[in-house]
Parts: sequence; C-alpha cells; structure tokens
Amino acid sequence: MHILFLTDNFPPEVNAPASRTFEHCREWVQQGVQVTVITCAPNFPQGKVYEGYKNKLYQKEVIEGITVIRVWSYITANEGFIKRILDYISFAIMATLASLFRKFDLVIATSPQFFTAVAGYAVSVLKRKPWVMEVRDLWPESIRAVGAMSNDRLYRLLERLELFLYKKARKVVVVTDSFKENLIARGISSDKISVIKNGVLLDQFKPVEKDRALIQSLSLEGKFVVAYLGTHGMAHALDFVISSSGKLPENVCVLLIGDGAEKSKLLALKHTLKADKVHMLPPVPKSSIAQYISISDVALVNLRKSDTFKSVIPSKIFENAAMLKPVLLGVEGESQAIIEKYCAGVCFEPENEEAFQEALQKIMHPDNYLKYQQGCIPLAHDFDRKALAMKMLESINAL
Repeated sequence: MHILFLTDNFPPEVNAPASRTFEHCREWVQQGVQVTVITCAPNFPQGKVYEGYKNKLYQKEVIEGITVIRVWSYITANEGFIKRILDYISFAIMATLASLFRKFDLVIATSPQFFTAVAGYAVSVLKRKPWVMEVRDLWPESIRAVGAMSNDRLYRLLERLELFLYKKARKVVVVTDSFKENLIARGISSDKISVIKNGVLLDQFKPVEKDRALIQSLSLEGKFVVAYLGTHGMAHALDFVISSSGKLPENVCVLLIGDGAEKSKLLALKHTLKADKVHMLPPVPKSSIAQYISISDVALVNLRKSDTFKSVIPSKIFENAAMLKPVLLGVEGESQAIIEKYCAGVCFEPENEEAFQEALQKIMHPDNYLKYQQGCIPLAHDFDRKALAMKMLESINAL
C-alpha cells in the first residue's frame, strides 16, 4: 500500500498534530507501507520558516523512511483570522496540485484546519482514490469556542462544508469518543467512524532522574514545579494561570514553555502582575521535551471553560503520564474521565481559581502524589502510540 498523507504540521514542528502524524507514518513505514507526506515549510507557531528550510514552490526530503514533500504556502503567525485563512487555503491549493503528480492507493487528510480535508477530497476525486478524513478537532466549532469567529453566516457556511466532508470521506478517523458521538448525532454513519485516540511513544518518554543541571540553570532548586509545555493559544487559558499565581504556595513555581498567538499578551500580563512565580520559556525542540518534563513535578493541562472542550483529550496527558508526572487537569469531560479512571492526577473546574488552588494542594500531598504516580503507569501503557498506529492502519487497510 502507498499512503498519501496531507498535513500542514510536520516535524521539525513539535506540536501535537505534527507528532501524531509523524509517529503514525513512521510506524506504518516499518510495517512495509510506502508513505508520502505533503506538508509546508515548518513555521508553526511563530509564522517564521525554521532555520535550514525555505518557503519554496517544491522541496523533497526523506525522514526515517517517509517521503516528505514541502510545498509553498502563505505563511503567517498563528494570529489574525483572515491571515490564517489565507495560510490554510494556500496550502490546500498547493497540496492538491502536488498530489496530482504522485502515485498512491489512498489519501489521508488531517483536520483541523479542514481546508486540508478539502484538499484531500479534491485529490480523491481527481485521482479517483479513496480518502480518509482524520478529525483532531471539531472545526469550526472550536474556533467559535475561543471567540475567534463571530460571523454567524460564515460559521454556518463552514459548518455545512464540514458536514459535506464527513459524508464524502470513505472513512472518518476521530481522536475521542465524544467526537464520534457528535458526528453520529449530526447524521454521519457510525460504521464509517473509527476512534484512534492520541498516545505516547513509550520508548521516548519514560521515567528518568531530574536533570539537575537544567534545574540549576533555571533557578528552580527546591521548587515544586508545575509545568505546561505546548501552544500558548486562545484555547489554553494561560492568562488564568498567571493571574492565579500570586496565591500559590511559596515553594511552587509555574513553568510555561512554548509559543503561540497569546504569548506576547501573556508576557505583558506577567510583567504587569509581577508574577514572579511564573517562568516563561521559548519553545524547545522535540528532542528536548522529555528533558524539560523531567524537571517538573506536575503536568499542567489547561483549557478555557467551554462545552466544546469537554470532547477533547490533550496529548500532553500521555507524555507526562509516561514519565510519571501526575496531571493537574483544568479540562472537563472526556479528559477528566481518563484522569479519574486511572487516578493519575487531580481535576479542577477550568478557570476557577479556588478549585485550581485546592487541586494543587491535593496533588502536592506526598501520599496523594505517590498514588497518582502509580496511576500514570497503566494510563501510559493503555495509550501506547505504536499500538494505536497499528489500529489505525488496520482500520484503513479494510478500504
């Protein structure tokens, strides 16, 4: 089998979509599947092309057996609705054109943003090949949830496009049970929907000793470190975390590592509030993520309070669990059910400062902390990325 995979995020980008796609494709290659990925020049989230790459019309490389074709797109920072739409549409057009010159048996297009899925549909029609739509977020619903879209007419138009794509795809792969329930309620047949959740590569994320040199370089000696590694976007409510930091115990430090559309605002808020217990660092390469997780005591996983986010499962839950870092979870719904099922951390109501402080005190208690660490072990094992990649391959092999 030769799979063509369309995605606008791919390593060396380090966000969850890039990691999921790369790790799945690498496992498929090891099973003898030929995989070609069409993506753009790496630039997320700052909208700046990474060193060593150019935003060229066409460039090709091979990464661990995966043929990677990078096409030109309009590149902009992850901020400003119109600019982002231009970014998305330009990639969809160029990815479609590049696909016409490739031979393959099946095309997979991952969403959001779902203009990539539009490209997947177009390619399947033009090349007369089946296509699979992978849904990592309910778009445009998630955009409205963070207040980034107020035009009702545009929202309804995008929603109709969303449903059209679900119906046209031969198979729809979603990342949570809640997503599947949402699609079924909207008229999509359950027979064409497969749930392949996010997970973790257990050979890359495993318990290690804290990196003492790194702790010393960041002046974190003697601190109980609550760490967030990931995108600093509108959905993540990190402003709430900074605003709440003044009431944290003296020995607690919050470490925010990453970049995104809200980073400059968050830095300004930290300065205004003199939030000295919050340390903000730039993003780190994927090869260093485990090293930075190692110096933390607790993983902070946080989203804004919204019914939309009750259906998501942030992938950072699994990486931290694999390294025995209990999760301080500010997300309701399916994520909360996982943490509580495995007793792998403490949940609090999103954007509720009192609940946040109480949850932190609970997770810091030595007896509780050890119990939550033990709960992380089966959680990580049950979400082994390699097993999940094989499950997805079996699902699409049947097409």
